[in-house]
Amino acid sequence: MRKFFFLLFLLLFFGVGGTGLKAWQDYHGSGPLAQDTDVVIPHGDYQSTIHTLQNAGVLKQGWWTERLALSAILLTRHDGQLHAAELHFPAFTSMEHAFWILRHGKPVLHKITIPEGLTARQIQALVQAAPFLNGDTPLPQEGSILPETYSYLRNSSRSALIDRAHAAMVATVSKLWADRQDTGLIADQRAFVTLASLVEKETALTSERPMVARVFLNRLEKGMRLQTDPTVIYALTNGSPPLGRPLTHTDLQLSSPYNTYAVTGLPPGPICSPGPSSLQAVAHPATGEMLYFVANGEGGHNFAATLADHNRNVSLFRQKKEQPPISGPAPL
Repeated sequence: MRKFFFLLFLLLFFGVGGTGLKAWQDYHGSGPLAQDTDVVIPHGDYQSTIHTLQNAGVLKQGWWTERLALSAILLTRHDGQLHAAELHFPAFTSMEHAFWILRHGKPVLHKITIPEGLTARQIQALVQAAPFLNGDTPLPQEGSILPETYSYLRNSSRSALIDRAHAAMVATVSKLWADRQDTGLIADQRAFVTLASLVEKETALTSERPMVARVFLNRLEKGMRLQTDPTVIYALTNGSPPLGRPLTHTDLQLSSPYNTYAVTGLPPGPICSPGPSSLQAVAHPATGEMLYFVANGEGGHNFAATLADHNRNVSLFRQKKEQPPISGPAPL
């Protein structure tokens, strides 16, 4: 019924003859847009909105299209206001559908993915380089950002996005901390995130993370040094990786509270932003007496409870790699 009245309006406005019928066809027919396109509709009057759509190729150029579009907007104004936003227009969208999008379409959401295991400086650089955001990116506290994919509107604030990612980490850590298996070895949520950051940097395999967490917890319980390479790398780079070379034995003697070869216990804070699976691994670690792990040459690690077993695992690895990197906690 609404289309009937709209047709009647067009016929009366443009004439009962061919002009009125052409207006009807041009309003409902396919538009000139060759491919799906996101268009930024600025604040302004109807005329500026029509010109924006014409310049973007959504509507045809020319005075006839302008007159028809303006008339159609006025005749359908009871359907709602036109909105200024970045909107998505499908290929060949009709004038009718274009105005529906202007009134009811959802603004375009852009996305940024913050991978697991990035340092605060890496996250700052990533967000700073993200398109369609405004302002500078503040340097977040190390380990305070939840690795995740975040959606945002064009011209959103980089600072606001960092705040959202921080709030997401706070909520995630609070939930896991409340639901954790309390070993009595992790004093607070900061220490919890710190241990998770070590787990994050030691293995990319989700299935291994509870076992890596158990190794570190067992070592903490026995008062053994954690001896994990990523902490030394963090101390050397100040959280601005990559190091660009293998660690040396001189590096392992570096005087730093982050050097877990030289100091006992956890480092003073996280060395990266751990992802949910690493946080979950610390909240619910595996069981066992493992104290050592070393790369197996196949993308994972071999775990051992005794030094003798660990040395055998090291020998197996060296048979595959002539010059293995130092990996995982091991006696010097």
